[in-house]
Amino acid sequence: MTDNNATLAVLITMPHSHYCEKARWALDRLSLPYREEPHVPLLHRLATMRNGGRSVPVLIYGSGRFIDSTGILSHANAVCGGDLLYPCDSALRNEVEALEACFDEELGPHARRWAYAQLLPERRLLRQVMSRGVPRFEAALLPLIMPGVVRLVRTGLRITPESACRSIGRVHGVFNDVSERLGDGRQFLAGGRFTAADLTFAALAAPVLFPAEYRAAYPALDQIPAVMRDEVLRLRDTDAGRFALRLFLQERDRRLVGEARHGLGV
Repeated sequence: MTDNNATLAVLITMPHSHYCEKARWALDRLSLPYREEPHVPLLHRLATMRNGGRSVPVLIYGSGRFIDSTGILSHANAVCGGDLLYPCDSALRNEVEALEACFDEELGPHARRWAYAQLLPERRLLRQVMSRGVPRFEAALLPLIMPGVVRLVRTGLRITPESACRSIGRVHGVFNDVSERLGDGRQFLAGGRFTAADLTFAALAAPVLFPAEYRAAYPALDQIPAVMRDEVLRLRDTDAGRFALRLFLQERDRRLVGEARHGLGV
């Protein structure tokens, strides 16, 4: 949700980041008002570092700073009374948090590396994605700094043909685990209802699934290289892929908490 009110929370993002989509989805779902502040890669650090973070997302409200997506979800859940994204039952909460950590540490990084490996050669397409909604001067600078951005991404994420191949294998591994978990007919990953585990899986799987309801900036499926498109279609045609796409379709626009009832409480 967005607003021009200067007292609103600010969510610092990069337009295409799936970790930012994770945070954005949680704030939207809990009807917590915020203003999004997107930046192009490299320049985003000017905003994140002065607020105690390094990468995106960073959530700012008053004196509060939450510098990663999981911290943002946990805080949002707490200020809305709890038992929304994370169950109150301690055993069930531990299960949800363990799944979330797995997706944060395994699915998110490997989906990102593989997707970047496919898209880095597509400079024009990448500029369109990275500049959506950013300040005008950043969009104007992006063509000039693009070689540095590509170099930073390639070296920072250690992208090579071999590492990209290993990463898509790791993505398939996570998808296989999720498909197996869903094999008993359950509709959600834990506790019989939508939790942070489901939200995190769907959001962090988005770069390899291209769901239509994805709020982050991403090219259309018919714009990407054929090799990437074929892999996306393979992953869509799995139980885990169908599950994530269903979550985007059925849950992405669902609001649980009335906007007037809660602020960010920082």
